[in-house]
Amino acid sequence: MAEKDSLLKNKECNDECPVKKTAEVIEGKWTTLVIRELLPGKKRFSEIQRALTGISPKILTSRLRLLEERKLVTRTVYATVPPTTEYELTERGMKLQGVLNAMAEFGQTL
Repeated sequence: MAEKDSLLKNKECNDECPVKKTAEVIEGKWTTLVIRELLPGKKRFSEIQRALTGISPKILTSRLRLLEERKLVTRTVYATVPPTTEYELTERGMKLQGVLNAMAEFGQTL
């Protein structure tokens, strides 16, 4: 626990600050919710969109691309008509499960 506490005691929040780095990776409400939807396993674009009431296809596409660029999500396209696309968290993406669990636990106190 002392090691974790020392990570939070950085005097400066510069580019090396681990909290800042994480915040940049999961920026925005839709990004964390997309990650939450993918924690149980692979999902198609349409499944993610149905689960996230209020997200537009444009925003979902941009969030998935962002997560793919950051190596948190992999995208697999199947040659069907129309094309089927599945998204899945990478091993790196799965490491965010603890962060989302902590957010859920905190959210229950509100």
